[in-house]
Amino acid sequence: MTAHRRQMKLGAFLWATGHHIAAWRHPQAHVTAGVDIDHYIQLARTAEAAKFDMIFCEDAAGVREANVNIASQTSRSIGFEPISLLSALAVQTSHIGLVSTASTSYNEPYGLARTFLSLDHLSGGRAGWNLVTSASHIEAANFGSTGLRPHADRYERAREFAEVVTGLWHGKLDGASGSGHDGQSFSVRDPLNLPRSPQGAPVMVQAGASDVGRDLAARTADVVFTAAQTFEEAKSFYEDLKGRLATYGREPDDIKIMPGVAPIVAATEAEAQEKYEELQELIPDDVGIALLSSYLSISDLWRYPIDGPLPELPASEGMQSRQALVVDQSRRDKLSIRQLARHFAGARGHWRVVGTPAQIADELEARFEGGAADGFNVMPSWFPGELDAFAALVVPELQRRGLFRTEYEGRTLRDHLGLKRPI
Repeated sequence: MTAHRRQMKLGAFLWATGHHIAAWRHPQAHVTAGVDIDHYIQLARTAEAAKFDMIFCEDAAGVREANVNIASQTSRSIGFEPISLLSALAVQTSHIGLVSTASTSYNEPYGLARTFLSLDHLSGGRAGWNLVTSASHIEAANFGSTGLRPHADRYERAREFAEVVTGLWHGKLDGASGSGHDGQSFSVRDPLNLPRSPQGAPVMVQAGASDVGRDLAARTADVVFTAAQTFEEAKSFYEDLKGRLATYGREPDDIKIMPGVAPIVAATEAEAQEKYEELQELIPDDVGIALLSSYLSISDLWRYPIDGPLPELPASEGMQSRQALVVDQSRRDKLSIRQLARHFAGARGHWRVVGTPAQIADELEARFEGGAADGFNVMPSWFPGELDAFAALVVPELQRRGLFRTEYEGRTLRDHLGLKRPI
């Protein structure tokens, strides 16, 4: 076995029936997975048996992709509130990290800090918070908002929000001793009514890739999820973000960058390609284009010829980095709207890898060893099948190469990730 001084980190990104937009139509998919706790327990135990660092649950406080047809929309929208779900999974697992999304736009910092610290104690130090600012008009309409806040305003609120949350976790806020918080958006007087986290503080995760999002990550994040189609995109993001850390008195290894990857694996390349093509054939054009429209923040994409190129798009207050990634790919690969929609629907703009265990391990190793990733957030196309396949076929190949652990190094999520305990 080749010796490696560092090993990659792996997250299992859970999403009901799977990440592929047509996962619910797969003949072996569990269509009501979103509200089946036994389904999630099975997935968590599979990931833990394979020694994944964490499971990750995304969230949106509203009906996803409201302009996607009703069957697809329902299959992707129905699901548990993720922190409740992770609290249930905490007592069904013993080592794997438990990370959930929560929005800084539609929560208050004191309540959120208390909720995640409670999960951290319930799990013995395995909790993580994925900070998002929420870029959906659908979510904004559910919270009495006058509309989606401008991008810059959302991130200014998020910066102060993160400052308050970490201050509470680290025991720095106590109005009685004159150290409360009185800021532009929030005022907090009392400390939390919980002791310090078993791992020092829950792990901070972020996924923003705009310039202001990268600065927030460099200031506050322990882990960053990102999307990158090419090695060059991944390496550029990695070097840029690591290069910002010194501004905030941090070291390059203080943050782990984990791009999303959507693998489809089989014993032979032909079998893997066949699995991929079968899934792609399950995507109706209206679903693929509606999903693409929602991520591009454009409502009238159908009025353009779907076998023609993507039109020039106006500036968006939505997910700016994801919009740029999709537009860049459409221009680089000369894809029509139909082709782009089908490609995007398969992994929502993330890196797709199709092949044998050795081929997928080769691709992951190249980005890891090439300075483009510290690990990967694995996004199986459908559950449980593709998670089972990755755990059974790819993980042993990574372990054989010395690229991934065979046993957990400790009990907390910070132990797994090799992160310092906050002082």
